[in-house]
Amino acid sequence: MSSETQTTKTPPSAGEGFVDAATQPETRGIELIGAGDRHGRARDLFFVWAAPSVSILNFTVGATLVLLGLELWQAVLVVIAGSVMWVFPGLIAISGPAAGTSGSVITRAIYGIIGNKPVVAFTGWLIGAVFLALNWLASSFLGADMLAGMGLTDPVIVPIAVTLVISALTVLVAVYGHALILRIYSWLAIVLAVIFVTVTAFILPQVDWSYQAAEPLGGVPLWSAITIGFTLVASGPISYINSPDIARYLPRSTKPSHIIAATALGGALPGAVFTVVGVLLATVVMGGMDAGIESALLGILPAWLGPVFVIGVIVNTVALNGMTTYTSSMALQAIGLPLRRIPAAIIVGVIGTALTIYLVLSTSLLDAVNLMLQFLVIVSAPTMAVFVTDVVLRRNRYDGVELFDEERGGRFWYSGGWSIPGVVAVLVGGVATALCLSTTVWAGPVSEALGYVDLSVPVGMLVSVVLYAALLRTPLGKAGRP
Repeated sequence: MSSETQTTKTPPSAGEGFVDAATQPETRGIELIGAGDRHGRARDLFFVWAAPSVSILNFTVGATLVLLGLELWQAVLVVIAGSVMWVFPGLIAISGPAAGTSGSVITRAIYGIIGNKPVVAFTGWLIGAVFLALNWLASSFLGADMLAGMGLTDPVIVPIAVTLVISALTVLVAVYGHALILRIYSWLAIVLAVIFVTVTAFILPQVDWSYQAAEPLGGVPLWSAITIGFTLVASGPISYINSPDIARYLPRSTKPSHIIAATALGGALPGAVFTVVGVLLATVVMGGMDAGIESALLGILPAWLGPVFVIGVIVNTVALNGMTTYTSSMALQAIGLPLRRIPAAIIVGVIGTALTIYLVLSTSLLDAVNLMLQFLVIVSAPTMAVFVTDVVLRRNRYDGVELFDEERGGRFWYSGGWSIPGVVAVLVGGVATALCLSTTVWAGPVSEALGYVDLSVPVGMLVSVVLYAALLRTPLGKAGRP
């Protein structure tokens, strides 16, 4: 392929009408970021990931571990093990500065120019929609509970109104984009930490430190509870396939180790701390969770702190979903839809809002979180595993210009536009994940044979890694690769 042909296929660079400023909407989407527009430090990523990780979902997941029958110390160990999975978003984040574009474009190197489109369309939309809905759902329930105390009790209009307001704020963050996220998330992380630490201070004196399960688990039932709990905790970090999008503005010279550490620690530390608080919270509200953990939690807080906590949850929701909407809008562009990033962000927000309204009128937060997070790993486990493997095997060498060469015969055209190793590894890995998954509505045959032990995450990721690496060594896998 001649350099002239490649140049005509290169999108506008950062210097051609794109400005990354917190005071105006970001019009750049997946377009390449030139060296002159690179800025920031790796440590900034710590706060970008810390703000979304101070979440009520952590309380919910932590409480679920106790509901599964685990003792407190067992639940804490599960939280620590699941939080280690944050190293994976850190690893793939380094591909953003290397390529200077969105992760949804970088994965063309894994799946091929055409193969990448259905993978991104499915994984980007599913993961984005699930997390938008779950976080908006949490805020909607809490906001409705707070307004109910003020006399606004309509079970339909109130939660829908809360959802619409929060989703509008979220889309606004996504429209302003990267620079706004970078500037305000450090302050949001501090504010949220103060609020959640204050809530924790009121929870701890009420914790039953001598708590023991009514029927202590042992043998296979214990391993079933441990593995199901691990899947719930791990489902969060392994779903953040969008971490390259947030890191892509960093100078290419930024040390990969610093990017990995800032991303992983930013997500893992606050997430682990407040999930452990959720474990302890379960001993306080065990008898009152039929009405929902969010209502039970508000019931034990002093009257002045309840509204403050609700505001904190809403701020966290806007932070997390603003980032999710922002990166999902670029996924729409990467699959070839003729949209600029801002209209794409609005479309993502509308779809997420519709799903949230459906859930808020039909389910509880606890049920939605547990079921949706578990099913999410069928998609997130294999895609994260293959992405990490490609970054390692390729030694993080991604050429942004070549990633935009969509002509037949380009470097990432592979076999008819498809990279067979990447597509096969994700599909087979997804099947392996499903076979080992154990939920209240679905138990894979492998999980059922093992007594409902859930090995979905380790098996799905291992199968994907081994299969991808093995297929790359075949003649079909070597086609079009350096």
